[in-house]
Amino acid sequence: MNKEVAIIGLGLIGGSIALAIKQAHKNVMIKGFDVNENQLQLAKALRVVDETASSLEGAVESADVIIISTPVVQTEMILDQLSKLQLNQNVIVTDVGSTKQSIVEHAKQTLPSNVTFIGGHPMAGSHKTGVSAAKSHLFENAFYILTPEVGLDTDKLRELKELLKGANATFVELDAQEHDYLVGLISHFPHILAASLVNYVSSSNNDERINVARFAAGGFRDITRIASASPVMWRDILLRNKRVLLQMIDDLKEELGRIHSHIEHEDGDEIYRYFSDAKDFRDGLPVRSRGAIPAFYDLFLDVEDEPGVIAAVTQNLAKEAISITNIRIIETREDIMGVLRVSFRSEGDRDRAKQVLDTYFTTYIDD
Repeated sequence: MNKEVAIIGLGLIGGSIALAIKQAHKNVMIKGFDVNENQLQLAKALRVVDETASSLEGAVESADVIIISTPVVQTEMILDQLSKLQLNQNVIVTDVGSTKQSIVEHAKQTLPSNVTFIGGHPMAGSHKTGVSAAKSHLFENAFYILTPEVGLDTDKLRELKELLKGANATFVELDAQEHDYLVGLISHFPHILAASLVNYVSSSNNDERINVARFAAGGFRDITRIASASPVMWRDILLRNKRVLLQMIDDLKEELGRIHSHIEHEDGDEIYRYFSDAKDFRDGLPVRSRGAIPAFYDLFLDVEDEPGVIAAVTQNLAKEAISITNIRIIETREDIMGVLRVSFRSEGDRDRAKQVLDTYFTTYIDD
């Protein structure tokens, strides 16, 4: 495949797509552009891209495929800019945004008829950001959703999938509206709930009788972990998926009303059924499949509080060249099997670490 690909936005996702393409297609030339000059130069130094451009026009002028890897609002602005440039006659433009309907409609309204736009959303991520965190296997076994318009030339869709085959992702084709509902339900809405719960607890922390923040660790900190995501990104996502999310918030009010009624009427059977139904559905979710929210690869260790224990953990992992991303002592341990939580970059690293550390400590994986 002899093609020129322009990647606009060289962060974690854009950089990882570039590496995945390079891994599968040695003859593809990748030109990158980013408004952050440091990221741009770092991408070139790390050989994530073959060439860099000093402007959007310079990046896309001879590209066969343009991949926009920026936040949703910026993507729409870039589409506006592309509509005013002289692009290749048969160019394919795609994006990576986590909302699709607004972007697909914007592309339809702004891009000339000779440009093929195919909405895209690779459903993978990492706790790290920036091109230095990019890796070719970031999307491996993850869902990569494409939202081709009705009547799209199937050869163009095939061409894009072939270009992206090095991602080793599972391609799924959805209507843009279906995508926004699905991702709203399993990704956007949970982020709203996590932020709301944290803000609710934060407001309760004003009570001087008790230090809520000190005890809101352990399980609470874990179930609200996604509330630490970028406020700018989530502002844009929520505004672009407004209709879907407003309906879900209304539906949640009814759901909370159900459990409110069960508690109010002291209906033990219904309370039991409520939690039993939730447990059955949650326990039936695929353990090893990658979903809309990036997975956390944690190992919990049951260790005694004594000098040198953390050093023993890290030294044994270092001997096997297993990298960790975080290590934390857990104080509030209700429902958590272990006093030390060690986080890893991948499921494979975590499983290898469990084999190593099981020799010295009791370890648990909480899926």
